Amino acid sequence: MLKKQKRLTQMKTLEVEVVRVKITLACTECKQRNYNMTKEKKNHPERMETKKYCKFCQRHTMHKETK
Repeated sequence: MLKKQKRLTQMKTLEVEVVRVKITLACTECKQRNYNMTKEKKNHPERMETKKYCKFCQRHTMHKETK
């Protein structure tokens, strides 16, 4: 029984917690906040930029992460 408990505690310490933060993307042309997403802060510490469709401009524009 002790071996089983010891093995379980070892497995729990090996688990890595993945931290994902919520971000909002805003259109660079009309400044509307169109998209909510999550990202891993550890893998992508810089601000995210991507080309997405803006329903207010009615075309694809660059969207940047906002605060």
